[in-house]
Amino acid sequence: MIVVTGATGNIGRPLTRALAEAGEQVTAVSRHVAEVPDGVRHQVADLARPETLPLAGAKALFLLLSGDLHAAGADPADVVRQAVAAGVRRVVLLSTLGVKTRPFGATRIGMSALEDVVRESGTDWSILRPGGFASNALWWAESVRTNRVVAAPFGDTGVPILDPADIAEVAAACLTDDRHNGAIYELTGPEVITPREQAAAIAAALGGPVRFHELTRAEAKAGMEQLMPGELADDTLDILSSPTPDELRVSPDVQAVLGRAPRSFAGWAVSNVEAFR
Repeated sequence: MIVVTGATGNIGRPLTRALAEAGEQVTAVSRHVAEVPDGVRHQVADLARPETLPLAGAKALFLLLSGDLHAAGADPADVVRQAVAAGVRRVVLLSTLGVKTRPFGATRIGMSALEDVVRESGTDWSILRPGGFASNALWWAESVRTNRVVAAPFGDTGVPILDPADIAEVAAACLTDDRHNGAIYELTGPEVITPREQAAAIAAALGGPVRFHELTRAEAKAGMEQLMPGELADDTLDILSSPTPDELRVSPDVQAVLGRAPRSFAGWAVSNVEAFR
């Protein structure tokens, strides 16, 4: 059995489906009741309370922390220790490229420490370090639907953002194939793309115009703080405004694992166009 945490999110959903279609027994874990593919077991659990995780009998664990890393009193290392105690033989951790590119923020210090715990756990392990997600464009879905406008800061500064479905496929490979044991993969999209270019790709998918409106940093932060802590908003805006050479680098790792190029943002926009109609 493979346990997938964050199973209802942009990565967990396609990962759960891919594993089930490959014939794996899967337990999908989320904090709330959710629908899962046929043949997949679902359990409500909270990563801040590792004892609630259904780890008995599991051979592998996909660990996606989401907001649990910031939960008051939560120690994500407890999840790894609980997995080891339950006999889990393989852990695949979803980390972040920021552990390498901007290692000194509080959340990245915590994630780096968790990477160390996974590496030293005695299990087989793989670590995935994705950059920016194409699915972050869903923040614009309502404004595109209602006003045909994308509002974002730093319109002409881009990074090689990544389709979460590619993360899911890489994770599935790491969970089921011994060749990826001990690997750390940096995951990016196939090309640097700016917010203005993303708006154009959404417009092409819709078959009609979408206007781009450039926000100031302050305006963008005010909106982001409705969804995340201010420190994390500032971290994100620092990357979007002034990406480092490592954050601009197109990684070969998706191609190396999957044998194909990563999906483009334009392809992601076509696949998710109904969110913007």
